[in-house]
Amino acid sequence: MPTALTDLCRYPIAQAPMAGGVARPELAAAVCGAGGLGFLAAGYKTADGMYQEIKQLRGLTDRPFGVNLFMPQPSLAENAAVEVYREQLAGESAWYETPLDEIDPYGGVDDGYEAKLAILREDPVPVVSFHFGCPSRAVLDGFAKVGTYTIVTATTAAEAQAAQWSGADAVCVQGVEAGGHQGTHRDDPQADGTGSGLGLLSLIAQVREAVQIPIIAAGGLMRGSQIAGALAAGAAMAQLGTAFLVTPESGAHALHKQAMTNPLFTRTELTRAFSGRPARGLVNRFLREHGPYAPAAYPAVHHLTSGLRKAAAKTGDAQGMALWAGQGHRLARQLPAGQLVEVLMAELEAARAGLGLGAGQAAGPAAHPDQQAGPGVTGELGGAL
Repeated sequence: MPTALTDLCRYPIAQAPMAGGVARPELAAAVCGAGGLGFLAAGYKTADGMYQEIKQLRGLTDRPFGVNLFMPQPSLAENAAVEVYREQLAGESAWYETPLDEIDPYGGVDDGYEAKLAILREDPVPVVSFHFGCPSRAVLDGFAKVGTYTIVTATTAAEAQAAQWSGADAVCVQGVEAGGHQGTHRDDPQADGTGSGLGLLSLIAQVREAVQIPIIAAGGLMRGSQIAGALAAGAAMAQLGTAFLVTPESGAHALHKQAMTNPLFTRTELTRAFSGRPARGLVNRFLREHGPYAPAAYPAVHHLTSGLRKAAAKTGDAQGMALWAGQGHRLARQLPAGQLVEVLMAELEAARAGLGLGAGQAAGPAAHPDQQAGPGVTGELGGAL
């Protein structure tokens, strides 16, 4: 088991644990094999489903990898807002000829958290990360005893401090540019539309002054030069999601992959339309029509719209899908995941050279000691840019 962040992988590049079937074992294995840190996403899976994917990944790679867990969410005190939203979605239900899922406001909010913890303690993996909150010190201490490295997502310096106080080994700071769900520890609907989210570089600077544990940077990173900037700002590693979403190893729907560079989708927004929690996605019809009215009710809204999203994908209608994407989505490159890691490292080393740093010399305070000049890149880098 690794004892430090720099023991996890050769290169300071992690693949984000994108839930919903995107972060498959094939994707994590390809990233690990190329020298990065691959992740599985346990969110929305049963405990056994998570375990089966871990077994599959272990058969594909002997390199360290991570598993990401969703923290349990508060039960809904009342579901009136969800029922109003259900009525607003009646037209979608009729259009896609699929019923809206029934919601139990007092159940299904823990994502099988305790069962997943039990499996990961019984059969430890190298890394476990957490989204939507910070585990208790007892949970993190338990992982430390079995040799598992722990990471907690934070969107503010205060959340990063909470992670350090609870005993996390590292913090993944998520800028507002990031695609998918914001990993805020507390969902505050009063902050919607206020522009209160911090950009990644500002967040890294604030967190670096607030904690002593290593920082992993996440949010809109698509090029090696951006990774160099994040490392120079104080991060030890960069985590990329959208960049890996379009790879052949990704489990994302073909329409989702195509939408990243489709000129029909020009921008992203944070929305509650699909899940009830702020998440960044490409602006499509569903987001425009329902985003302003979606309640702060995660995961109830996620389950409510599940059938609609599946029906839209089945019929080839990207306008009804949750097209999670970071602000850098137009820079997506349809390369195999392993090759993408190599390209990113070549770009990173080129950026370091432009800053007057030698190969393997840190652009930031915590580069991997084993890093050498990035592998050469041959052939056309093309793809959809």
